[in-house]
Amino acid sequence: MADTRRSNVSALNLSLNSSLKSNPTKKLVVKNLKTKPSIPDNYQDQTWEKLREAVIAIQTSTAIQYTMETLYQAVENMCNYNLAAALYNKLIELSETHVKKLLLNFTEVTNDKIIFLKKVNQHWSSHCEQMLMIRSIFLYLDRTYVLQNPNVNSIWDMGLNLFRHHIMLNTNVQNRAVDGLLLLIEKERQGDMVDKTLLKSLLRMLSDLKIYQDAFEGKFLQATERLYATEGSRLMNELEVSEYLYHVEKRLSEENERLIHYLDASTKWSLIHTVEKQLISEHVSTILQKGLEQLLNENRLDDLKLMYNLLTRVKKGLTELCINFNGYIKKYGRTIVIDPEKDKTMVQELLDFKDRMDIIVKQCFQGNEKFGNSLKEAFEHFVNQRTNKPAELIAKFVDSKLKIGNKESTEEELEKLLDKIMVLFRFIHGKDVFEAFYKKDLAKRLLLGKSASVDAEKSMLSKLKQECGGGFTSKLEGMFKDMEISKDINVAYKQYLAHFKDIQLSVIDMTVNILTMGHWPTYTVTEVAMPNEIIEYQEHFNKFYLAKHNGRKLQWQPTLGHCVLRSQFKQGNKELQVSLFQAMVLLLFNEYQLLHFKEVKTMTNMEDIELRRTLQSLACGKARVLIKSPKGRDIGDDDQFSINNDFSNKLYRIKINQVQMKETNEEQKATEERVYQDRQYQMDAAIVRIMKMRKSLMHNLLISELFNQLKFPAKPADLKKRIESLIDRDYMERDKDNPNQYNYIA
Repeated sequence: MADTRRSNVSALNLSLNSSLKSNPTKKLVVKNLKTKPSIPDNYQDQTWEKLREAVIAIQTSTAIQYTMETLYQAVENMCNYNLAAALYNKLIELSETHVKKLLLNFTEVTNDKIIFLKKVNQHWSSHCEQMLMIRSIFLYLDRTYVLQNPNVNSIWDMGLNLFRHHIMLNTNVQNRAVDGLLLLIEKERQGDMVDKTLLKSLLRMLSDLKIYQDAFEGKFLQATERLYATEGSRLMNELEVSEYLYHVEKRLSEENERLIHYLDASTKWSLIHTVEKQLISEHVSTILQKGLEQLLNENRLDDLKLMYNLLTRVKKGLTELCINFNGYIKKYGRTIVIDPEKDKTMVQELLDFKDRMDIIVKQCFQGNEKFGNSLKEAFEHFVNQRTNKPAELIAKFVDSKLKIGNKESTEEELEKLLDKIMVLFRFIHGKDVFEAFYKKDLAKRLLLGKSASVDAEKSMLSKLKQECGGGFTSKLEGMFKDMEISKDINVAYKQYLAHFKDIQLSVIDMTVNILTMGHWPTYTVTEVAMPNEIIEYQEHFNKFYLAKHNGRKLQWQPTLGHCVLRSQFKQGNKELQVSLFQAMVLLLFNEYQLLHFKEVKTMTNMEDIELRRTLQSLACGKARVLIKSPKGRDIGDDDQFSINNDFSNKLYRIKINQVQMKETNEEQKATEERVYQDRQYQMDAAIVRIMKMRKSLMHNLLISELFNQLKFPAKPADLKKRIESLIDRDYMERDKDNPNQYNYIA
């Protein structure tokens, strides 16, 4: 069927038949054209001439003689007359001729790279505008012929291809344009103001022309690498590490801004990676060695956080940071632990150091588990560099915080402190040392009534039980149980005394604590000459207790006994809170005004060292209730003592028995010796247990098994001594054929 839209198409032959009958039927007949329509002569040439003039007018920025509707209709007619291919080819030729002429404008010599860039941008912008207008005229061609032929480029792409091929792929033009772009970017990196709009336009041009990667990106990344390699090496020497880190952060921010404003997004990874490599990766070791210790020492959290964030960006950055962080903790921690002069402050310094490192891991290192584990490993390492001492000092620190004199913190604060102490406790290997000293100090707190809070004591006990198991705390729990039972026994004893009114006893309110020997520290049996008043009560208590508990044996321990004495002085009456040994000495002066040292020793039967310590506390301390002659800090064999009747104090009750709470060198050595003996027993038991199960074992395997089973640090030399001891005692023997092998003797 012929196209009915043309003006020269013949009229339709329409035949309509009508009838007077009902339901008339209408019949429409469409017939083919008798002759094929033809186009006027020279129509193609005349139409193209119109279109050519219009295109040239657009390219030369002159007025177009025809309306856009006329030109659009002309293109449509050409396409409908099957002249689309010829029209498209003519348009290519015309556009190519124009672009080739355009190239001449770029060959003019100008040394100013910025002017050249502006010229390129100007022609590019004009070319794009021209192609848009040309496309609007040839839109029908674009929507029919181009779409129907996949191998044919759209008019817009055709324009881009021509500009790319004839202008931007020209070596001279491309090199000068890229060099100009790199110059502008370099100036901006140096802080100069540049035309970012020009940069954005030209880089977009390269992307649109699909030559961004080949023509620009490679050279740009090389220039970036050279710039930051030089800058990184120079600034690493000139700046402090913190200043350098902030400079790197600033540079990364600037490069991200460039990506937002004018660089192609595809460049992002390569660009940022290049900056990170040259400013961070190449200097990781220097950054850490030069600055990490200083930042940690000065607790510069913001700088440490920045360091972590920057090192996160590079391969092995965090690994190196973690290694150096671990090394710093070991080095710094060792200075706290290894120096005996710091023993008094060691535990508090360790707690403060741990708190500081915890905050750094949490706030600066984003709570990274790897850093948290490294922190624990480092603490465990350096805390055990000094065998046994940290365990002892931690136990003594707990004692100082649980004593009644500790008013530094509330119960809630004390609970938090105990939790922190338990963290340190987990790190120490010699937990048996901690147990021995903690047990000794707990005994004093309980027996002398010096515990600040029963709740705090039981809370600490619960923490130890949770950490080490019931076996570790069974004896400590037994001590508390003994104290509770003793309260009931003392109530019963007072009721017992009330039934014997005929017994004449001095007015003494005596309290006795019944201690199970296996639960409490081992105290040396001390035989002293007790005052008669106390001896009477001891005898009555023996009768009372043994009558109820047949078969048991009581052994009196005066070492940790304490008393309150009512005393009369010229300045008024006072109550003296003293140890039992101090009371024994003071009661002598009820009968004597002046006594020599040797006389006091004979009358009390106290050990020489204990007596000197007791007299020193009464005559040379803050509360001098005795006068010593001659004066001096030390107690001599020829010293004389008398009551200080002029004694005065603003308090009514004066504590003088603090000497009991202080640990003597002998006590410390005795505790250490007990730990040593217990360890020997444990080593012997472990060796026998292993050999009994294995029957025969090589020396190295036995030592390895012992290291796995023993809960305290043991030296191979010590283990070898215990093995030799067991061989001597016929528990095991060396193999006759292999001296490195041991056999169990059943």
